[in-house]
Amino acid sequence: MVKDVAALIGRIGIGIVFVAHGWQKFSEWGIAGTSASFEKMGVPLPSVSATFAATVELVGGLALIAGVLLPVVGVLLAANMLGALLIVHLPNGLLGEGGGELVVALGAAALALGFNGGAYSLDRVLFKNNKVLNPAAA
Repeated sequence: MVKDVAALIGRIGIGIVFVAHGWQKFSEWGIAGTSASFEKMGVPLPSVSATFAATVELVGGLALIAGVLLPVVGVLLAANMLGALLIVHLPNGLLGEGGGELVVALGAAALALGFNGGAYSLDRVLFKNNKVLNPAAA
């Protein structure tokens, strides 16, 4: 039970960070602004990448919080962070201005929580007998 509560708290905390970043890309900068920023950073297909990143972060963050489709969401969020690390942050090192520490932590946490999200998740209710989406299924 303590492990499940800890996983829930972790999902909520990491999910909130992803939601905030996705929401920022949609509402504060807009997809056009995010795309322009991605283009300056050398991100391939900046419009497609901006839409993908904003959507995965916002929807994936909400799904992480709710605990729905956790393995899929964990992989998508981790892949998004891996892209950010390799394309943008890696040249800046791990720490300091533009460093990769946040994307490494977020990606690793999303992946871990995606496959170990705890009992307090919608996956446990919706996918009782599905061993892929609910690893605890009997």
